[in-house]
Amino acid sequence: MSDMTVDAPPRAHARIVYQGPVSPHWEVYADWGDGKLLDAFRARALARLVLLTENDPQFRRNRERINRDAERELISLEWDLGHPEDEYEA
Repeated sequence: MSDMTVDAPPRAHARIVYQGPVSPHWEVYADWGDGKLLDAFRARALARLVLLTENDPQFRRNRERINRDAERELISLEWDLGHPEDEYEA
């Protein structure tokens, strides 16, 4: 069997923004798309991020889980950590 990928257009778009080291650390903004879909996604994403800062080792694992969740739900996702991505990856 081969992996079948469906190139369907996104159903929604969300931005996850790091707000800093003081709790709450994260906010999920829905830019466009189905409100119920985005509300459910927001709840799942915030549950994974609620106590984490961007420097926490668990953050990278949960970020990948959130990315896969968004991919399954056909939600285009944008991360805003407050600095360039390549700086974070270093």
